[in-house]
Amino acid sequence: MDWTYANPVRIEFGADSFDKLPALIGKRAYGLVTYGEPVFEGLERRLRAAAGASVLTIRDVAPNPDYRLLTEQTARFAGLARQPEVIVALGGGSVIDSAKVFAAAGGDFATVKTYLETQQGAERLAAIPIIAVPTTAGTGSEVTCWGTVWDEANGKKYSLARPSLYPTHAVIDPRLMLGKPQLLTISTGLDALSHALESIWNVNNNPVSANHAVAAARGVLDVLPRLANDLGNLELRSRMAQAALFAGLAFSNTKTAIAHSLSYPITLRHGVQHGIACSFSLPMVLRSVRGAGGLCEDSLKQIFGSDLARAADDLEDFMARLGISCNPAAYRIERAEWHALIADSLEGERGRNFLGSKERLIEAAQTQRMPSAVSA
Repeated sequence: MDWTYANPVRIEFGADSFDKLPALIGKRAYGLVTYGEPVFEGLERRLRAAAGASVLTIRDVAPNPDYRLLTEQTARFAGLARQPEVIVALGGGSVIDSAKVFAAAGGDFATVKTYLETQQGAERLAAIPIIAVPTTAGTGSEVTCWGTVWDEANGKKYSLARPSLYPTHAVIDPRLMLGKPQLLTISTGLDALSHALESIWNVNNNPVSANHAVAAARGVLDVLPRLANDLGNLELRSRMAQAALFAGLAFSNTKTAIAHSLSYPITLRHGVQHGIACSFSLPMVLRSVRGAGGLCEDSLKQIFGSDLARAADDLEDFMARLGISCNPAAYRIERAEWHALIADSLEGERGRNFLGSKERLIEAAQTQRMPSAVSA
């Protein structure tokens, strides 16, 4: 088996690692991308006191960064007297994805739009360095070279992928994740679980990514239910942050697969939060890859044990205990649409990463059972 693995991001992990951020910025002019909520205003004040004021702060980041807002935000960079030499992304996945757009746009979103839609014009893209400071445990964007961009008006989703978009540093401070609400904690945690499993049933998997994925999935399965009921526990937050990081390191080399491919139209059409949209189909996919053999099956057995048929049921029960249904009908998706989504998702780039078969996936989609666990 021939394989490669690479990830250039330097990781600073641990409680209070946020305090290392000013030294990482150094004397460079920096732009800050974050949220406008009070907790982030407090972090912004701390950063300003230690590193000086940013040349520009973007505070109006929205979930699922969209063409319209990104165009307006990017234009703010064009009017600066001094351009940032580094961009600090302080927030969740949408913040980090937005920062990647700004780093590539160089003040002109049209260059990014052209590249997304045509894959032409790469030489015109900028490459401002990024320091990523995630405040949720799930996105993995702090250690990947791509960001998700949405064109909601036309019902499309794109992935902005460039090697220059790997952050130079990921500063992962679990203390920043304290106080996040239960649903957000669950959703982002399930996103991390999806990243891990998606990198395993993936044509691009390799022994290093699989090792990260196994550690990530086992960590999420162990920690997330307890964390959901103990949101102020710093030790559990730390373990969840580490699991999400390992998942990011896994799919940074494989990209995602069928569950994520399924999730994008579900988010666009039905408004289902990303972490839920990409995870409720995981038991179905797990049923479909039973017997796949090789690194995929070996890795899944390290996570779930030797009986993968039972493992799919157990995973469905795990989701139910977190209050998450694995029935598409719970998200207003009718049977005909669900089967059409499965067929369509296999044709996309992420769908083509899936090492399973359409026939087995459709067969698994027929399975209906009542989870033995009651939702929390």
